[in-house]
Amino acid sequence: MKSSKYLLAAGALLALVASPALAYEAGTWVLRAGVGVVAPDSDNLVVDDGTGTITVNVDDGTSMTLMGTYMLSRHWAFDILASWPFNHDINATISDGVSSQSAKIAETDHLPPTFSMQYHFLPDSTIQPYAGAGVNYTTFFNTDVEQALIDLGVDGIDLDDSFGLALQVGADWTFGNRWLLNFDLRWIDIESDLTASDGVVSEEVGTVKIDPWVYSINVGYTF
Repeated sequence: MKSSKYLLAAGALLALVASPALAYEAGTWVLRAGVGVVAPDSDNLVVDDGTGTITVNVDDGTSMTLMGTYMLSRHWAFDILASWPFNHDINATISDGVSSQSAKIAETDHLPPTFSMQYHFLPDSTIQPYAGAGVNYTTFFNTDVEQALIDLGVDGIDLDDSFGLALQVGADWTFGNRWLLNFDLRWIDIESDLTASDGVVSEEVGTVKIDPWVYSINVGYTF
């Protein structure tokens, strides 16, 4: 019984692999939706106040992603990345050279719409790899501070919007007449000026260099 199940599964897989490849032509739209992770670089901001250092780190965030790609030709395409907001914890580590203490100080939401030009290497293949480059715009909102930061006299922080370079590689695995499975990896240059406020005076603390890897898995449909 188990052998027959394995044979059926293997047969189904071979049928998918052997099915005609879905060719990308000029005028084709590819819509993909799935789950993505924004994984920032470590030590996003380090502040030295003369007695010690404060290191700010932005944690990973996971959300739903949506990509729309329009084929300009068999090889070239214009791609837009959109998403549901990503939520990130912001942590700080205070060190005096002898000991250190870490705590969550805030959390924030962000949206990273990205516009790229892509090159598709094998438009007639079942596995269709691509690479792209473009520009990212990231906006931060709903930034809330924790009580630990309020106790230190900071009742609010603000993260400026960011423009930066975006690089991308990925691949579509096509199956059936219209459907595909997509894997996508991007590196995005995101830098945001951090401003802290005590309710009366605001002061710029420094530039938070987030520079995340963004990776996602998606299901797509072409028309």
